[in-house]
Amino acid sequence: MNDQPAERPKKPTPQLADYPHRVAEIIRFGDLDPQGHANQAIFLTYFESGRVAMFRNPDLSIGVPGLTFVMVRMEVDYMKELRWPGNLEIGTGLAELGCSSFKVAQVIFHDGVCAAAGRATLVCMDLKTRRATPLPQAAIERLSQWKLKGM
Repeated sequence: MNDQPAERPKKPTPQLADYPHRVAEIIRFGDLDPQGHANQAIFLTYFESGRVAMFRNPDLSIGVPGLTFVMVRMEVDYMKELRWPGNLEIGTGLAELGCSSFKVAQVIFHDGVCAAAGRATLVCMDLKTRRATPLPQAAIERLSQWKLKGM
C-alpha cells in the first residue's frame, strides 16, 4: 500500500497570447529586496499596472459615473524570480463575470518566460452607499471584449 499522497497535476503554463490586453513594464532597481531579486510584493504593483492600463484607457475604460471597482481578492503563483535590469510584459484578460463582480487573470512575462500568474476579483461598488451593486450593462459590454482566449 502506498502511503504517499497522490501527486497533484501540474497547472498548464500560461501563454501570453491568451491575454488580450498587454502593457510593457520595467524592473526598477528600487523593486529589489536584499537577495537582489524583485520583492514578491512588487509583483502586485506590476499586476496593478496591467489592470490600470486596461481599465483607464479612454478607448476601453470600464468607468461608470457613480460607481467604482474595488479589489477584494488577489491570488499570485510565483514561478520565476525577476532581477534588475529587465523588461516585462503584463498580460490581462477577463476570466469571469459575476452579478456584481468580475475576475481578471494576469501574467508577468520576462524574456518570453512566465514569471508569475495572478487572479484578481473586483467588485462593483456604489460610491454613495459604499455597497456592492450589480455590474452595469455598459461595463459588462466593455469588459467582455477582453475575455481570455478560450473562454
